[in-house]
Amino acid sequence: MFKKSLLLSSFLIASSLSLNAAKISQEECASKGDNFIFAGNECIAYKKFSGDEEGSLNIIVHGTWNEGTDTLARYAPFAEDLSMRTDITTIAVALPGYSGSSTNNFPSLVHDGVESLGAKQEYVEFLGELVNALKTKYEASKVTYIGHSAGCMMGATLTGIRPMLVDNIVCAGGVYDIKKEKPHLKEAISIIDVLDKVDKETKFVLVYGTADDISKPQTTIDFYNLAKEKGFNVKLVEAKDAPHIDLDMTSESIEAITELLEE
Repeated sequence: MFKKSLLLSSFLIASSLSLNAAKISQEECASKGDNFIFAGNECIAYKKFSGDEEGSLNIIVHGTWNEGTDTLARYAPFAEDLSMRTDITTIAVALPGYSGSSTNNFPSLVHDGVESLGAKQEYVEFLGELVNALKTKYEASKVTYIGHSAGCMMGATLTGIRPMLVDNIVCAGGVYDIKKEKPHLKEAISIIDVLDKVDKETKFVLVYGTADDISKPQTTIDFYNLAKEKGFNVKLVEAKDAPHIDLDMTSESIEAITELLEE
């Protein structure tokens, strides 16, 4: 009986999340409370953990999960941990289609008929609107973006589409040349396409896992070498024996983040 109840409870939670990921107006978004923000015509759920350092903000952006996944349940503890370690206000966001965020313009990153949504320029521009809205709301003059997988890829591209919107970017397990990975995606965009527009003052930390079979270590190493050649402020971090999942939460990644924020 307990197992049946637990399964039913899990199903109802998942169903509720899927139903909540719908069309939501700006007025409806405002009525949801302080854990939602309307940006880029999407109502985005997030969790904020306050720090005492004024003017700084950490923003954590997840990667690709199945439609309706409660990404905030996974990333809120990570955000809380970083806020305590750095004393900087830290926010974990749920992209459209996750944790009750709307799907006004975009479905979830995994959706039938959609391939590599995070490599579409309009999606990266939406992400820029979201980061800017949070930056404005919390009066931050300095933003550190922490992205995993697709969240890393989009954040890296964003540094070229909206230079200096973020000051630091920590990228774990990303793709930096999407057309090399998927040549059939002719309209796809990644940082390699906008590299010359990235402000050289932006600090990059690139994290790879030696056991990552989704974003191969050489993918990150190759981009690191190119970024160094171009004169970027970039650091390479190896997470030994780390697979793709939770790569951004490894001890090596957390240590690199805290060191970056102490500079």
